[in-house]
Amino acid sequence: METRVAVISIIIEDLTSVQPMNEILHQYGEYIIGRMGIPYRAKGINIISVAMDAPQDKISALSGKIGRLPGVSSKAAYSR
Repeated sequence: METRVAVISIIIEDLTSVQPMNEILHQYGEYIIGRMGIPYRAKGINIISVAMDAPQDKISALSGKIGRLPGVSSKAAYSR
């Protein structure tokens, strides 16, 4: 199956969603190249970037599951 490289950008405003989000990321661990998290304490949010190499449906599924968590928004950017 063909894979694509993508970056999922995540902003967490409800800190109770951090643990469920980490559990979801763990489920997709085989596709994750790396991740970077930045706690922005002045605003009380977390900013996370996740780099992936996966089939497009897996990337979309991960982004969608994360975006459905309370107080979390996500957006995927794909390579060509």
